[in-house]
Amino acid sequence: MSAQSDTQGPVTTVYKVTGMTCAHCEGAVSEEISEIAGVGSVTAVAASGEVTVVSEAPLDEEAVRAAVDEAGYELVGTV
Repeated sequence: MSAQSDTQGPVTTVYKVTGMTCAHCEGAVSEEISEIAGVGSVTAVAASGEVTVVSEAPLDEEAVRAAVDEAGYELVGTV
């Protein structure tokens, strides 16, 4: 069953983050972004620098930027 006809549902956004080099980095970024209201899941991949976020609605990029900054890394933008 697909919810494609429904205008509401999870939103997937991929962000580019610099500075991640290992699993610890991935965990730190994921943990901070997960604290943003509405975030369902976060998958960070250090090798590509990509962080995939699934949320209830589009997130405020500044909130994501602040979370990534708090983890000690830099948000470049969306992919």
